[in-house]
Amino acid sequence: MARWKPIASGAAFAAVATLSLAACSVEGSETGSSSSAEGASGEGLKVGSLLPITGSLAFLGPPEIAGVDLAVQEINEAGGVLGSDVTVQHEDSSDTDNPNITSDSVTKLLSGGVSVVIGAASSSVTLNAVDDITNAGVVQISPANTATSLSGYSPLYFRTAPPDTVQGNALGNLILADGYKNIGVLVFNDDYGTSLRDVVQETVEAEGGSLTYGTSGQEFDPSASSFASDVQAILATNPEAIALIAFDQTSLIIPELVAAGFDTSKLYLVDGNLADYSEELEAGALTGAKGTLPGASPESDFRSRLDSVADGGKLDEYAYGAESYDAVILSALAAIKGGATDGQTIADNLPAVSGSTSGTECTTFAECVELLDAGEEIAYVTVSGAGPFNADNDPSSAYIGVYEYADDNTYSLLDSVFGEVPSE
Repeated sequence: MARWKPIASGAAFAAVATLSLAACSVEGSETGSSSSAEGASGEGLKVGSLLPITGSLAFLGPPEIAGVDLAVQEINEAGGVLGSDVTVQHEDSSDTDNPNITSDSVTKLLSGGVSVVIGAASSSVTLNAVDDITNAGVVQISPANTATSLSGYSPLYFRTAPPDTVQGNALGNLILADGYKNIGVLVFNDDYGTSLRDVVQETVEAEGGSLTYGTSGQEFDPSASSFASDVQAILATNPEAIALIAFDQTSLIIPELVAAGFDTSKLYLVDGNLADYSEELEAGALTGAKGTLPGASPESDFRSRLDSVADGGKLDEYAYGAESYDAVILSALAAIKGGATDGQTIADNLPAVSGSTSGTECTTFAECVELLDAGEEIAYVTVSGAGPFNADNDPSSAYIGVYEYADDNTYSLLDSVFGEVPSE
């Protein structure tokens, strides 16, 4: 189990809204001068993103893409990587209902010559794409994958979001701390969903609680158009509280729970559905409901920097923007440390620049490069709060935000907890 300690509480950043953007594939601007390193490769670093522009997680696309673009901009303003500016190619990951979009995007990224792919947001999408990416010698770093099955998946696969051993433990402990021991879990049949459910179940049962509903074999079909029967089935078990683990199905499930008389102050959401429902649900539908989201709440300065590069000039959602930013910064630092921009060199040096072998802490790309150029080992301090990569290429530690909904169905930060990923 992870070890927890509360670290902060207070108001959160702006609430979220589901966004829909047209698919795109663009090269980043090439500005800035150079950054030197002994044995530098003459090839520039090209970053690809495989993030949700369409599909059930499209609301996560804008902050993640902004995180990538902000990192590229700041890297180039600080001198680039190994004598060249970093460029970026954005492609749409969509979701598992649209595997052809994912496949086409991966083909475009690989043919475009990227050395690192930032994405996907969905664990299931990554499981469909990771072999093609890593077998091509390209590093993949997800800012949002949490499925435990991805831990140690490939020497070329990394993530800056913690596995579900951290969020699941936090969610289970949150429910227990609120006084509920016999809970129902309404979970969709998806690698992300079942992985998170398993950890919640383990956490609750370890403290003498139980799942009244939602154990293995009681998942719902994510492609269904109605969830009335699923809601009736879980309520028939009289759960003290319900954890709802889903994506965009959530906006159909919550009205069913409300109509059935369930007290939604006893409802718990997760990163896949923690969103602004002010336009979709009647006021008060989620009053008192809570949810969890991996990552430290971004500081206002970082949110403003994300806004400055975002399409439209202002984001409605900041989830996983910091993790996307960190992934690009770490990739660039790994290339500089290794003296080349190929995928294998980046993979070989990612743990070291993240601080897995200790080193001098640095908080900006420019500061870290100065230390590398001086021959020092570094430990990049992530904006997201993720710790150094462990032997499974997961963050060794992370923060989980705990959020609460108000009467208008928007949420704000209630607390943050720190967790260490259990070692094997």
